Amino acid sequence: MPTVTVQPEGVVVELREGETVLDGLHRAGYAYRIGCRRGGCGVCKVDLVAGDVEYRKPVADTVLPAAERGSGTCLTCRAVPTSDVCITLRNDRLRVIHPLLAFRPGSTSAGGTGTEN
Repeated sequence: MPTVTVQPEGVVVELREGETVLDGLHRAGYAYRIGCRRGGCGVCKVDLVAGDVEYRKPVADTVLPAAERGSGTCLTCRAVPTSDVCITLRNDRLRVIHPLLAFRPGSTSAGGTGTEN
């Protein structure tokens, strides 16, 4: 299964098969600035530093134009990693929303099991 690493926090979360970046981070106890959650607003855009994603559901070209896709912009509510990915958030920090699930750097698990902390 692919992982998503969020820099500069260093948080690593293992994603489930077909899971979006946003859904995987939320399942693991993390949040950041989001909007519509359906690919129509662009609020959840991040910079894809490494790895590859695909879009299995429609994304409006007006929200994520080809030039942005090509330069490494990723729409996390729709992006499904096809490999391990590394992202940086734009104008936001990763927040813990469920401390019993959230992975902390230095832990031996990839998050989301509920046994960390």
